[in-house]
Amino acid sequence: MANRLTQIATRTGDDGSTGLGDGSRVPKDHLRIHAMGEVDELNSHLGVLLCEPLPDEVRELLVTIQHELFNLGGELSIPGYELLKADAVLRLDEALAEYNARLPRLQEFILPGGSRSAALAHVARTVARRAERAVVTLGAHETVRPEPRQYLNRLSDLLFVLARVLNRANLDGLGGDDVYWHSERLQRG
Repeated sequence: MANRLTQIATRTGDDGSTGLGDGSRVPKDHLRIHAMGEVDELNSHLGVLLCEPLPDEVRELLVTIQHELFNLGGELSIPGYELLKADAVLRLDEALAEYNARLPRLQEFILPGGSRSAALAHVARTVARRAERAVVTLGAHETVRPEPRQYLNRLSDLLFVLARVLNRANLDGLGGDDVYWHSERLQRG
């Protein structure tokens, strides 16, 4: 891997460029930098979620995901480098199956809300989708392995499921169930 940061205020980006992990420089609005920024924002949202009361197993899973997202960002920062492993996608698939099996089937669409932790998981879910779109866009212009895209796709699904889990955990006393969408059209029918 390339050099680690030893200082933050380098002033090398004052010209509107930034360095990649391989030492090359690109404009700060480059598609690769955009994708890296979306992944970084997602990881930051998970950091906020981790400040909430959470079931221990969910906390442990989210911490692992943060490390994997850092690997994903590292991979994006070095064109052609592989850092996020395929077993990371498999771990998300397994977590999805495990948590989905504990939940009742959805009968209606649900709204982002309920407990604060569930609402924060929904925010992270939407940022995961945005990060996925940024990686797809980058992949249309440069070579990107499928694992980063697959990981973000699975992660957004998992965050939806975890929001439902967190509402049922009700650790802040404000949740208890999903918040269901009620359409005027459904009420008339």
